[in-house]
Amino acid sequence: MKETTSAGNMSQVVIVMASAISPSELQKHLGRFISEFPVVNGSIGRDINICPYWKMPGKTEGKLNFTSHTCPDEGDLWAVLSTCANEPFKDDREHLAFHHVNTKSQKSCLAMSFDHRLLDARGAESFLGLFQQYLESNSGPAVSSGVALSGPAHLSEWMKKFLAGRNVNRKIIALSEHPLAALPVPDGKKKEFGYRLIRFDQQETQTIYENAYRTAGYLMESPYLLSVIMQAVDGLFEKRKAEQGSYLAAVSVDMRTSEDIKQELFFNHVSYLFFQAHRGIVNNRKELVHSIKMQMYDQIKSGVPRDIMEASHLTRIAPLSFFKKIIDGPLKGKIATFIFSHVSKNPLAPELMGAKIEDVFHMPRVPVPPGLGFFSNYFNGRLNLVISYLEGLMGDDEVDVLEKELTDRMLGRDK
Repeated sequence: MKETTSAGNMSQVVIVMASAISPSELQKHLGRFISEFPVVNGSIGRDINICPYWKMPGKTEGKLNFTSHTCPDEGDLWAVLSTCANEPFKDDREHLAFHHVNTKSQKSCLAMSFDHRLLDARGAESFLGLFQQYLESNSGPAVSSGVALSGPAHLSEWMKKFLAGRNVNRKIIALSEHPLAALPVPDGKKKEFGYRLIRFDQQETQTIYENAYRTAGYLMESPYLLSVIMQAVDGLFEKRKAEQGSYLAAVSVDMRTSEDIKQELFFNHVSYLFFQAHRGIVNNRKELVHSIKMQMYDQIKSGVPRDIMEASHLTRIAPLSFFKKIIDGPLKGKIATFIFSHVSKNPLAPELMGAKIEDVFHMPRVPVPPGLGFFSNYFNGRLNLVISYLEGLMGDDEVDVLEKELTDRMLGRDK
């Protein structure tokens, strides 16, 4: 990510509120809250045994990155949020940045940019949930009680980790047996990401979940959403008359409970499942959903997410460039066609500083390659879907087509 975009693996979670809030008060409260967590200003260090660890400073006061914006036209709000999502951190010790936006219509937004080395998506939401608790209780240090600020070094049972790495490598080789369809990553550095937000109202969301239930089964909205995205992406490749190949989706999974998240709030706990679909079955929704579900069951049964998480600890003793070569070999530099994530059961309270929260959504910077990702979340009875793409990967007209394809297919208008 730093080589391609001059920024790391960042993401942004946005809270939209129904009324304006004071930026000075928000900055003051955030500063006091953040000071309870010196871990947020840590950095990676290496001991004499070359294994990296997270160095934490003693104090964090005065180190809050906070900016406030006024948006006269609400139509410009998305451009402001996109600019915030593309703002790199100041240095390697900064992993959080807060952006406040008040609009002419008296709405407001709080956008928190975060480094995935510090937080994952569910961890970021839970961190903001803790901030809400801090505001409500005004309890100071008590809000951080029960939150682990350190973790095990994972520097034991190395044979187990090497065996997990071997299993992951075998999985990668198996996925590489068929040519992989992927959009070519444009040349050049310092590229930003474009974003497109698709918001569904409560009635539309209910329709989508009913379609998911009929097509995929109970609590199977993620396989259903993934199938819709694959079909929409197939439409994009058809219009480009791209070379034939199978689609490969890297799907992030977080299997922790809410209590687990509070105990393991910091650092990245996400693992991945991989779903492959040959273009011959993509247009058959029933067959595609069945294939996705079978792949999901097989990978969970064989422990693929666990192996990926376990093998990731090997990065403590070998550089990332070494693992990049392992992946680049069989997949020829193509990691996936796109990345997908679905975050539900949002932990946030309905208000922030007296303002009602209307919506929450995520704006991630997708790893390059593939440079294309789809991120859905469920909040207050509504589904949001954000398309994230590297500058130059797609044209505005292609994003328009992709948005229409996704909307029509999710709502069953494609029949």
